[in-house]
Amino acid sequence: MMWQRLRALIVKELLAVFRDPRSRMVLIGPPLLQIFVFSYAATLDITNIDVAVLNRDAGRWSGEFLQRLDGAPAFRSITRLSRIADIRDAVDNRKAVAVLHIAEDFSRKVASGEPATIQVILDGRRSHASQIVLGYLSSIASDVSRSIAVEADTAGPRGAEARPPLAVRHWFNPNLTYIWFTVPSLIGSLGLLIALVVTGQSVARERELGTFDQLMVSPLRTGEILIGKLVPPLIIGLVQASAFILVTVFFFEVPLRGSLLLLYVALFFFLASAVGIGLFISSLVQTQQQAFLGTFLFASPAILLSGFATPVENMPGWLQTFTLINPLRHILVIMRGVFLKGMPSAEVLANIVPLILIALFTLAISAWLFRRSIQ
Repeated sequence: MMWQRLRALIVKELLAVFRDPRSRMVLIGPPLLQIFVFSYAATLDITNIDVAVLNRDAGRWSGEFLQRLDGAPAFRSITRLSRIADIRDAVDNRKAVAVLHIAEDFSRKVASGEPATIQVILDGRRSHASQIVLGYLSSIASDVSRSIAVEADTAGPRGAEARPPLAVRHWFNPNLTYIWFTVPSLIGSLGLLIALVVTGQSVARERELGTFDQLMVSPLRTGEILIGKLVPPLIIGLVQASAFILVTVFFFEVPLRGSLLLLYVALFFFLASAVGIGLFISSLVQTQQQAFLGTFLFASPAILLSGFATPVENMPGWLQTFTLINPLRHILVIMRGVFLKGMPSAEVLANIVPLILIALFTLAISAWLFRRSIQ
């Protein structure tokens, strides 16, 4: 008898979501569009960089540096300046993120073995871009230094003192393809938003229509109502997550090195915790507009504190502790670990445990609030 009541409630919830053409469109079209758009938009890679150069040296090594600068794919345009006064104009008017000033004795100092430097002026208003550009320029300078060292090595004993270049290998993401880092994270972020919206809007819609009160006084127990509200968003979330995983693996070609079964187990408990939070929000509001605002108030800090854009390790200690109650933090660790490094089962399960605790707590609170609303 209980299973029949549950099945009827779950079918009712699914029909309420998919009967409306606008709801179907919101659940199918935008999430797939978002994973494509955000995958390319949410990147910290800096390309199409504009730089300016004031080269007052006519020697070989300044020419070698500028030739390598011209060949770097990250730089879109390199403006040649003729006066020192042009440096201020280039930075003030945002014509260049960085300006390089090469002194007239640069090549002579290099040839004689003296310390030689290139002055770099960065636009501090674009601090993140400036630091990335500085890294690119430092890499080019290192390449030129190695060429100088190799030539000096063949010329005499001075070059023999030069240290050999470092052999750098990047584990888990050899080419530092940023989309490999972004797309698995988007699966968790979009899954959280979808679960919150579907759950919160469902209960709020019933409150506005007056059917939720009828549901609460029906023969259904509070636990059965909770399960009936929990299962449809779980089904929708897992189906959409499956579509996201297929896009991630076959379109974006992100390697899936870990266990797919463990990934789905983690997604199940993550979505359960997200639905629990959605039910908690919906138990506190009366209208769909309030549900939307509550979802926004939770989702924005949850994404900021998840480690999606900035590492959790860079946050203050008290804030790192606070992020432990954020389910998105734990699922992002699992998604990146399973996709990129083949995270061991023990590590995956260690990150699933907090998701289970969050789900149990939020669902228990929601059940208590629903039961209280009856009384």
